Amino acid sequence: MSPRSRFNGPARQRGAIGLMAAATLSLAVVMLLLVVDSGRLYMEQRKLQRVVDNAALEAVSRGGTCLPGLSATNYAAQSALRNGYIVDASNTLATTCGTLLTTATGLRTFSVDATQAVAVKVAASRTVTSSFAGGVQALFSATPVSLNTTLNASAVAAKPQPTVARLDIRSNLATIDTAQSNILNPLFSGLLGGNVNLTALGWEGLLNTDINLLKYLDQLAINLNVAAGHYTQLLDTQTSVTQLIQAAATVVQLGGATAQVTTALGQLQVAAINAAPVRLGDILQLQTGTTAAGLDANLQLLQLVQGVVQLANSKSAVAATLPVSVLGLANVTVRVKVIEPPQFSAIGDPARAKVDPLGADRIYVRTAQVRTLLSVNLPVLSGVTGLTNAVLGLVGGLTPTLNQLLSLNLVGTLNSALCLLGAGCEQLDPQLLPSPRIDISLDAGGAKSYVTDYSCPTGTSGTKSLTAHTVTSLADLKLGKIDPINAFSSAAQPTVAPLPLIDLGIVTCHKILLLGSCNPATHVPFGAGGIGIKLDTSVAQNSQDLVFSSTTPFATPANLKLPPSVLPAVPTSNLVGSLSNTLAGINLIVYQPVGSNPLGAIVTGVASLISDVTNRLLPVVTSTISPLLDPLLNNLLKGLGINLMDVKVGANMTCGQTGKAYLVI
Repeated sequence: MSPRSRFNGPARQRGAIGLMAAATLSLAVVMLLLVVDSGRLYMEQRKLQRVVDNAALEAVSRGGTCLPGLSATNYAAQSALRNGYIVDASNTLATTCGTLLTTATGLRTFSVDATQAVAVKVAASRTVTSSFAGGVQALFSATPVSLNTTLNASAVAAKPQPTVARLDIRSNLATIDTAQSNILNPLFSGLLGGNVNLTALGWEGLLNTDINLLKYLDQLAINLNVAAGHYTQLLDTQTSVTQLIQAAATVVQLGGATAQVTTALGQLQVAAINAAPVRLGDILQLQTGTTAAGLDANLQLLQLVQGVVQLANSKSAVAATLPVSVLGLANVTVRVKVIEPPQFSAIGDPARAKVDPLGADRIYVRTAQVRTLLSVNLPVLSGVTGLTNAVLGLVGGLTPTLNQLLSLNLVGTLNSALCLLGAGCEQLDPQLLPSPRIDISLDAGGAKSYVTDYSCPTGTSGTKSLTAHTVTSLADLKLGKIDPINAFSSAAQPTVAPLPLIDLGIVTCHKILLLGSCNPATHVPFGAGGIGIKLDTSVAQNSQDLVFSSTTPFATPANLKLPPSVLPAVPTSNLVGSLSNTLAGINLIVYQPVGSNPLGAIVTGVASLISDVTNRLLPVVTSTISPLLDPLLNNLLKGLGINLMDVKVGANMTCGQTGKAYLVI
């Protein structure tokens, strides 16, 4: 028998099946261990992922941030603990805040930014025992192998972005030339209390430069040592005008502003050294809870500067007195005071504003309420052709009536007899235009606008629109005698007294031997009555709804980062013409006689002559005053960003998302 046959026999193969069965069973056991062990690690990883998912969702849902106060870190830790995850040496939990960025390929990434909480990322690591395979590897490895495995998981959650809308009223200046800069320089000097002497190029540079609101607030927060992202606190922080201008200068310089712009801001900063402290929140409204994304919009730099300067003047008790040469008003004193600063920009959720358009969550803008007091010297009026003659004609017509009443009155006859005996008697002492000046107070609050309604598309249908109720061309006009000391109180409207045109006063006289002598010191104003004029009224108001809608060409409310959509408000009429019509409606005021003086009967005579005088006197007064308002309205108010005939409202709106917090990465 050959050796080959001997080994291939049945006797020699006995037990082979057992060996194969043992090997197969061993392999099956190993595979089972791998499956069980891998499943264990998978379940641990899944459990860890569930922990970070819930932690991220809770941190966002509860409004957590990475700033002191509403801490996203605490919210995430509380959620993890409720899900059985205890942070210790083996288990870590890290929470970060930031924003979401979308690449050109559409991939969404998380960008860390502790000042924002658009998204919250929670990352965790957990150490567990290594798998069976790791243990086997450790037996046959010459180098040490860790018997533990670290599992890692992360989740990024974000809150659905709300709809955010913004209104603003931009400056109505289109260009600035040398003539306009000659008005702006003394105007801003008076409002700030320092010397402003910018060139026309400097003003033009401010007009044509935009500044990012979010970058401006972040820079201001750094300058004022306010925690980044605390915008509500920042707006409520008292600061100086120089710091507000300095922050603007830093931002625009980093943005590549021209030398003229930085120089202009530097000069304004120096001029504002002695300005009163202010709060930026008085001119910029930020609805509670507005995210940083709602602040990422551009403002016109000149509009920001105008708002800051007007805000400073409104906090000061001093009214700016302007040289009349800049307005071309001879023999006229012009004083200007900002009674209420502008609210040039407002940002918030239009859904909340719609509930109560003028409530705490309103989105409301307005131009400044500026009070201007013109004091016109009477020589200006007396030099007007026809005015003096009209007044003299009135008194001339009254004198015969007075003499007739005096001769018929018993007491008057007795007084005349006493005069012959050297005793005192009363005689008429008329005075024409006794007041040294006529005052004109004009409160101009060019416009106000606020959100009343909105709509956003749903899916592929619907209209994107924003409705802003707008009131334009507001002006309160007062004419007469106004106390300049109390004229600029913010707490109350100035009081106006009638301007005396004719004072029918009386004096005491003595006659000795037909020679008479009257003592001017005994003059009793309006002893026999008189005539004056007074005006206190509101003029040229107009209300309308401006609808920014995708159904109207070029009127779709642009998204926040884009230039605003602008609609002009339709003016009522020419404001100067409206004021002229108002002035033409002035009624003469009849002064009652003082006490029971017998000359009081003259009132009856005055009343009968008023209709004859009105047609002669009032047109002259009106034609004199109306031209004074032209340069005031056309030059002075435009320099303050107020144009009562050209109101333009800008609107932005970014439609948000619906639903609850969701996982984004």
